[in-house]
Amino acid sequence: MSIDVSAFEKVQAQLQGLFDEVGTLSKKKPDDAINKFKLKIINPILAEANKLLTEEYKPFSDFEQFDEDSLPTNSDTVMVLSQYLNCLEKLRADNIMLYGAAWYWMKKGIRSDIRTAPPKKITW
Repeated sequence: MSIDVSAFEKVQAQLQGLFDEVGTLSKKKPDDAINKFKLKIINPILAEANKLLTEEYKPFSDFEQFDEDSLPTNSDTVMVLSQYLNCLEKLRADNIMLYGAAWYWMKKGIRSDIRTAPPKKITW
């Protein structure tokens, strides 16, 4: 498996930003429905995440994106974004390696020149 590191880092950063923003809303009003404007921003990013994660890493086999006709609550949205972030981190952890004192992305099982942060602790 070879990951498009640039696309991965973009999607992970976007999802983290969305998670932080909706998380703030969820703390104030967890049961309020998220609006359609936000879903139009969130759903395409989830679609990109699904492409990166493939069936092996996707958090939910039957979930692709939020339904704009039945708006999820802020807390539901945070829960889903959290699961996507965890699965992206699992994918990243499975595709990086320690070389010397630095972590690098692997491409087709071989260390690339692209440095990254150490993996976050994940238990599966």
